[in-house]
Amino acid sequence: MNPQTVLVIDDERDIRELLTITLGRMDLQVDAVGTVAEARRALAERSYDLCFTDMRLPDGTGHEIIELIAANHPDMPVAMITAYGNVDAAVNALKAGAFDFVSKPVDIQMLRGLVRTALRLAEERRTGAAAAKTGDSGDRLIGDSAAMQQVRSTIGKLARNQAPVYIAGESGVGKELVARLIHEQGPRASGPFVPVNCGAIPSELMESEFFGHRKGSFTGASVDKEGLFQAAQGGTLFLDEVAELPLHMQVKLLRAIQEKAVRPIGGRDEIPVDVRILSATHKNLGQLVEQGQFRQDLFYRINVIELRVPPLRERRGDVPQLSAFILKALAGKSGESIGQLSPSARDALDAYDFPGNVRELENVLERAMAMCDGSTIEAVDLMLPQRSARPSQEAATPGQQAAPAPAAASANGGLDDYISNLERTAIVKALEESRYNKTAAARKLGITFRALRYKLKKLGID
Repeated sequence: MNPQTVLVIDDERDIRELLTITLGRMDLQVDAVGTVAEARRALAERSYDLCFTDMRLPDGTGHEIIELIAANHPDMPVAMITAYGNVDAAVNALKAGAFDFVSKPVDIQMLRGLVRTALRLAEERRTGAAAAKTGDSGDRLIGDSAAMQQVRSTIGKLARNQAPVYIAGESGVGKELVARLIHEQGPRASGPFVPVNCGAIPSELMESEFFGHRKGSFTGASVDKEGLFQAAQGGTLFLDEVAELPLHMQVKLLRAIQEKAVRPIGGRDEIPVDVRILSATHKNLGQLVEQGQFRQDLFYRINVIELRVPPLRERRGDVPQLSAFILKALAGKSGESIGQLSPSARDALDAYDFPGNVRELENVLERAMAMCDGSTIEAVDLMLPQRSARPSQEAATPGQQAAPAPAAASANGGLDDYISNLERTAIVKALEESRYNKTAAARKLGITFRALRYKLKKLGID
């Protein structure tokens, strides 16, 4: 079996020698050149499994190399070698199509991890394994609309590199599923996928959760604990609701992403981490940057490539297919027969806007299956909110369901029931106004996320 080959392009002899020795110890055959012209000749004469290129070369730039490889050798991963701390160059390289980047001085352990990941990707591209994985895992992204076909196509492209991806979309559209598919279709599929809701971690525990801590570093730290970055080693870290990160944590996260290393609380040394970052939020991050609520440098670092997941109202044609899929899944969990939608129920679903998107559709159908007689769901079983305001509640926002007035306390109901009704009404209203985002709803209500979660369970609100 012929050894895998790597092309190194850098005008610094020390870097060429370091990479040649390091990669040679990994049983790789290395060709090292110092100019764009030499690189063009090498690429014309031989095919390579991987390429490293410096950003600045005597007769051109690394971007020329990336464009040349993308045009003539699309199956070859290429990594950019950048100066220490030059985040802009790294981001531009990733946008141009680079697989990943390496900062000078080169961290040997990080370099080896990158090489292993890149060579797995190159092998998958040659054998078509990535396409096979796309067909399997893509089945969970339901819908044949043009919008969803575009999303699936973009996921396949994003899975082929290591660029940080920002997944934009309203609550309930399936941003975590999209992140999982990017992970599963890429070379990190065998590694862990670690999702974290940034809005659900108390501010004072964030640093410990993300980076870990050493025993005795603070009161209660009785044992060493690894953080989320270490848990995602070799895989993907998905930062959901990234807009909820406080500013002090944004600074620490930016450093961890740039340096590809973390320092646990109480630790002396930084620990290298090989993690791909995917992030998401339902908020407008660009607007938050303008308002000074989100760091611009972190925004550019995580938003190298943006993928927008469309709301359900923009792909209404997918509702019947989604409904059939959800009803089949519900039947599988309950052991009952698969529910069927009557014509009136289908019409009602088609006319509804679904502000809570696919998550709301799942909740609506699960409730309807519990309420219907037999296995046929009628429109009345869906219990879809009426979007028009009632005469007694004209102050409600146009197009938004006015929250029903709670029943007054009576001798039969008692004060506890009356208070529960008040709480239920306020919580449901806050959930609807925040498009079923619980973190945002808790903020509207002036309570903690944990308190809201407790009340939802107590009041039986799904």
